[in-house]
Amino acid sequence: MENKRDRITASRGVFVLAALFAAACLAVAFSISSGAVSISLGDIWKYLFQGYDGSLKDVVWNIRLPRTLVAALVGVNLACSGAILQGVMRNPLADPHIIGVSSGAGLFGIIVLILFPHMTRLLTPVAFIGATGASALIYVLAWKQGISPVRIILAGVAVSAFLGSGISALLVFYSDRVHGALMFLVGGLSAKSWPQLYTILPYSLTGALLAMAGSTHMNVLSLGDSNARGLGLRVETTRFVMTAVATLLAASAVSVVGLLGFVGLIVPHTARLMIGGDYRLLIPATALLGIAVVTFCDTVARLMFAPVELPVGIIMGVLGAPFFLFLLRREAG
Repeated sequence: MENKRDRITASRGVFVLAALFAAACLAVAFSISSGAVSISLGDIWKYLFQGYDGSLKDVVWNIRLPRTLVAALVGVNLACSGAILQGVMRNPLADPHIIGVSSGAGLFGIIVLILFPHMTRLLTPVAFIGATGASALIYVLAWKQGISPVRIILAGVAVSAFLGSGISALLVFYSDRVHGALMFLVGGLSAKSWPQLYTILPYSLTGALLAMAGSTHMNVLSLGDSNARGLGLRVETTRFVMTAVATLLAASAVSVVGLLGFVGLIVPHTARLMIGGDYRLLIPATALLGIAVVTFCDTVARLMFAPVELPVGIIMGVLGAPFFLFLLRREAG
């Protein structure tokens, strides 16, 4: 009977992953085909795989394809980061944007954009340093004979508010340079192309592989600290390492797209409702759903008020704020 139940669960997991993969592919195809000029899927196939040299080849290769791939990787990074943080803190409200990790990356990113605009090539490592510093500060503030998930959340909110004040102060003191940092603050994919893809790709691959490698440990950690220690898991070490992985993923995404919020909140929670809490399935499901959500929302942001383009962060905010309130009421109930 138990084996039959396991087979049913595994079959359901495979079905959900296949459905999410199809959704991700549809979102990518919709993004590449849609814009000021619509391009058929047949023509896209010719441009990408058959060397067809049509009039819209440059639009596909140099504008839509790289932007879509950047959106997909940003979705993977932020969604997987949120899934890890929610598991580490055992709280569905955890999110790299809410608890301060993204704010650390954002503050250091704003410093580079405003004070050292000629050094933007260092944006990703500098953002990672900022996110790591924010994570370390959260741990120090939350430590009291061990780490409590509740204390991490509270410390993260406080650190996020503090770092947000630093960002606001920079914008006030250097108001003449705000325009260059505005898209970074809201979170947008405008003008993202191959250089940004090459920047984020190694971080995405490394972070995703580390997240999958740690999925079994995350499953044990989800049983509670006492049970996890009883099973031989080094709880604090696991929590620290997986938080570092989440920080790497979030910081690399922030360095490319800016302070894009709610992806790490909405996507992991939705994936968990669809596929369950087994991190061996949850991580790939979250990654695929992250691709679908961010890519689709970016396409909507491009088309909604065309030719004026909205930052994708506005669309995610419209979706994320009600979802956050729903989760808050659900947890309170």
